[in-house]
Amino acid sequence: MRNAVLYRGLAMVTAVGRRLSLNAGRALGRFLGAIAWYVARRERLKALRHLAIAFPEQSDRERRALARRMFAHLGMTLLELTWIPNVNSINRGETTVVEGLDKVLEIIDAGRGVIIFTAHCGNWEWLSYITGTFGRPVSVLQRERDEPAMNRYITELRAKAGVKTIDRGSATAARDMINAIRRGGILAFVLDQNIRTESVKVPFFGRPALTPIGPVSFAIRTEATISVAFIERRDDGKQYARFEEPIHLKRSDDPIEVAARITGRIEEQIRRVPEQWVWMHDRWRERPNWEVDPDSLRDKGRKASVPIRT
Repeated sequence: MRNAVLYRGLAMVTAVGRRLSLNAGRALGRFLGAIAWYVARRERLKALRHLAIAFPEQSDRERRALARRMFAHLGMTLLELTWIPNVNSINRGETTVVEGLDKVLEIIDAGRGVIIFTAHCGNWEWLSYITGTFGRPVSVLQRERDEPAMNRYITELRAKAGVKTIDRGSATAARDMINAIRRGGILAFVLDQNIRTESVKVPFFGRPALTPIGPVSFAIRTEATISVAFIERRDDGKQYARFEEPIHLKRSDDPIEVAARITGRIEEQIRRVPEQWVWMHDRWRERPNWEVDPDSLRDKGRKASVPIRT
């Protein structure tokens, strides 16, 4: 019953938010974010603690101001999700600037797949939705949330733009991922969170941080073409989506080195607009049961089955 109520509540909020102007929705989101700053004490303290790790040179006052802007950003992100079904292939240029995607689409149109690595920077669901409006197959791997209603809501939201959601750990996840790139489509992973899965430590803001290694190992085993993409909200209100130059991975590539390079790009993007990242996430948490020995990981990669060329 709780999930049914949550889902219906989200549907009602979406019905209202979609009818607001985008600016009005964002103003409401900033208001909700301001309230959350005072109400969500646990998340506020986490964000401040993590900001102290990332930006030790800043004063407490500067970090508090940054954290407050993050709450406002997340509030706007929430209301943007209710509005985004208004976006389509015809009007997307009114709200979004897209750079570099043309090179990815050329590869897709040639019948090959591309793996996109991104992070929870800016409105990452907006990035997914906008990519789907270009009419090519797009699949996103997701970690299921604790609330099934939220999983359903996000999955259905993406589907409006033709984006398929693959649930990590599902019986068909591996096959779905392989098919996503074998058939000439985009497969997207987020690589900026510390979760219960096989992980390795790579530098993140000067400290080792556990990073999921499965998506990178998958990209290397399949000798995939990859691109790193980010989105950010600019001061003029437009979303700016940027896809970096695609590169082709080889079986000889070191998964840890590739993961470190991608994480380095994520850190650069966060430093560009630090208020547009989820600082309450415990990126430096220790998980001994999920940390993989680098040597055993490399041995496993060398013994892996024949690659699926894309």
